[in-house]
Amino acid sequence: MKRVVVLGLMGQYPMGGMAWQVLHHVIGFQRLGYDAYYVENTGAPPYSPRERSIVDTARENVHFLRETFRRFDLGDRWGYYDCLSDSWAGMGKARAAELLEHADVLVNLCGATRPDPGARRHGCLVYVETDPNLEQVKLARGEPEARAFVDAHDVHFTYGWNIGDPACRVPTGGVAWRKTHPPVLVDLWESSARRRTAPWRTIATYRNRGKDIVIDGETYYWSKHRSFDLVMDLPKRTRERVELALVSTEEAVRERFLTNGWQLEDPHRVTRTAAVYRRYIQGAKGEFSVEKEDNVRLRTGWFSDRTVCFLAAGRPCVIQDTGFDRRLPTGTGLLSWRSADEALEALERCAKDYEHHARTAGAIAREYFEASVLLPPILEAAGA
Repeated sequence: MKRVVVLGLMGQYPMGGMAWQVLHHVIGFQRLGYDAYYVENTGAPPYSPRERSIVDTARENVHFLRETFRRFDLGDRWGYYDCLSDSWAGMGKARAAELLEHADVLVNLCGATRPDPGARRHGCLVYVETDPNLEQVKLARGEPEARAFVDAHDVHFTYGWNIGDPACRVPTGGVAWRKTHPPVLVDLWESSARRRTAPWRTIATYRNRGKDIVIDGETYYWSKHRSFDLVMDLPKRTRERVELALVSTEEAVRERFLTNGWQLEDPHRVTRTAAVYRRYIQGAKGEFSVEKEDNVRLRTGWFSDRTVCFLAAGRPCVIQDTGFDRRLPTGTGLLSWRSADEALEALERCAKDYEHHARTAGAIAREYFEASVLLPPILEAAGA
């Protein structure tokens, strides 16, 4: 049985969404007949979503990993390097080192691990870029660190489905990017207990900083704040309830959402475990969401791993358009919008024939996002 090791950020950022990103890969590879493991060796300090800051102990992070993998019968298939104590949790240092050296495929999810050029490695190292644009711009600018990082991988995938297409302004940086989207395991999300009176939900940070890019003198923001501003008054214009698990410490921002009719939820409360995150999504009528401005304006075709969970749960999604209709069917179950009026119309149209849209949402997840559809091309590209 060939071995696949997934590298990620689940321990550094112990949140439900990050857990499912990893689980969909590890369990997905297992179901395809591979011996799959998770190893996290970023050397980065742990983050606490509860405190919204870097912390000086990884105790809660390790607990999150242990409990998540135990719940999904992966108890001995994970390892986490704690840089604060210079120790390994989970499988231990020797086992992790053996896997990293001898695995047939290493999937560097999010580019979480900086490849060690001096490390011995048997298998193919695959970069799965989940957050496109910045790396491509760095490569186009000729930044040596970015070039060294990307070139250390054997195969390159990106969630920027349209990168390399004339309609997308993101440069390729001289890399033959293969295209993919976030995988999901539909059977772990299916839920028929839908309530028409439930709110439309999403989880989002209002203002992100640190990855804005400039192309031809024009700035593209790695943030949702300008996108939210387009539809800030949407709840006032519809009978549909719109709820947001808002990541923002600014009281003025929260007050603005509340004044415009949004229902606000504590993001840590609804993402503190994989199970809680799943229940929060299954309890929604569907997802209404904006996307980061860079993906919207650059037409990257990017798609969210959070949204695929809503679809898999049979919850329709009304999502700001990033150009994903180049691959995905839209209009029923998955509805895209570019303006506030289009967003309103899509919500209202979906509500009028809700059950049909809900069934189609699940069908889209099975046909386009199921792990058995999206993971085999990664294995094929890796020669496994």
